[in-house]
Amino acid sequence: MNFRILAIALMLTTTISYAQMFEAGVFAGGSNYIGDVGSSWYIKPNSFAAGGVFKWNISKRYAYRASFTFSTLHAADRDSDNSARKERDYSFSNGIVEGSLGMEFNFLEFDQSDFERPITPYLYGGVSVFLHDELYYTTNNAQVSGNKTTFAIPMAIGVKGKISSRFILAAEIGARYTFTDNLDGSNPNTLLPNNEDLKFGNIFSDDWYVFSGLTLTYTFGERPCYSCFD
Repeated sequence: MNFRILAIALMLTTTISYAQMFEAGVFAGGSNYIGDVGSSWYIKPNSFAAGGVFKWNISKRYAYRASFTFSTLHAADRDSDNSARKERDYSFSNGIVEGSLGMEFNFLEFDQSDFERPITPYLYGGVSVFLHDELYYTTNNAQVSGNKTTFAIPMAIGVKGKISSRFILAAEIGARYTFTDNLDGSNPNTLLPNNEDLKFGNIFSDDWYVFSGLTLTYTFGERPCYSCFD
């Protein structure tokens, strides 16, 4: 019995290892921040963002996805429609480096090996970890007090299409809900003297940032088993 179970497990492992199609490529676009400083627009890229992406397509609908992205978040009160923010005139820059893992879901069946359905909308969700600067204000421009690693929840929507037998182009907007309220310097860390006096804005609402842009991926690997009998 144990031998049969082992044999079946080996057969399944071999089938899985040769029955997937992978994607590897690049992301390029823009980033913007949402919080207590600057514009209140949710999607308004104002800084370059770039990175890499890898996908493991396990069916026509689902793919595991890993990505690495870097950018510098910028925001300035002078760009806000809020008169109080304009008068305050704060601004900051915060460099971030993000790694993300999650799952991508295609609304339509999407077989990388043929052009029967060359385009589909998709959703992405997972978990991110990112390195960012810790900020605070003593003047109108934020100062850096150190750096910190924080988690975020990525939520993205996009549309992708096959542009050749090997390349897939996608356009995506992805928001990140972070577990910090100090991407903008509004809630500085407790190690700073008089840090309570340095806080401002809504200190009970965490910050967001958004990546918007394009991905270009190259597909490789064996023809997926889910399309062998089409």
